[in-house]
Amino acid sequence: MPTVSDQLLDRFHFYLDGADSALVADAVARIDWDMPSRPLEPRPLSCLRHLDRIAEAAPQGARLLARFVADHREELRWGQTYTATDFGQAFIDNYGWLEVFGTRGYFVNDAVAAGLLILGPDIVYPDHHHTAEEIYIPLTGSTEWRMGEGCFRVREAGEVIHHASNVSHAMRTGKEPLMALYIWRDGPLAQKSIIGSEGRS
Repeated sequence: MPTVSDQLLDRFHFYLDGADSALVADAVARIDWDMPSRPLEPRPLSCLRHLDRIAEAAPQGARLLARFVADHREELRWGQTYTATDFGQAFIDNYGWLEVFGTRGYFVNDAVAAGLLILGPDIVYPDHHHTAEEIYIPLTGSTEWRMGEGCFRVREAGEVIHHASNVSHAMRTGKEPLMALYIWRDGPLAQKSIIGSEGRS
């Protein structure tokens, strides 16, 4: 019988296979999906209270994945890279990620990490950058994203957002929470992002 993590990987893979993007297709093609699994104990976070609204707001193509995560939230291991010292307690109470595969996820992969990010409403994820190349696909809309020295602009669900190595980026949510799928590759897969945008664009 498939485990919750097996089902999560299947839904994650299914969503990515449907993405209309050459960049995503290349990333998916380079992933060895026959990955060994690792057991992880559940770890809930405060941000999970937003999952029902996220599942309601997700468009049809993303709803299968978002609803599954919402239904199994208490069985999954959620993580946080930052602490209240970095961005404040309000951020920490509305932020978390779920790594499906990578160096910390349910499935072992030393070449690429991928998972889901949650941000609650009215949250700013300040400028930060990291060595790994990053691909984001928001599963919900209305969040504003900024890259380099550019302005914030709204990105809709299903848009593909690409951050090259060490390119500064930031996000801010409005009245709705965000769930975004992410892929990290070609860099340290568990690196804590460097806060700020000093010379990174």
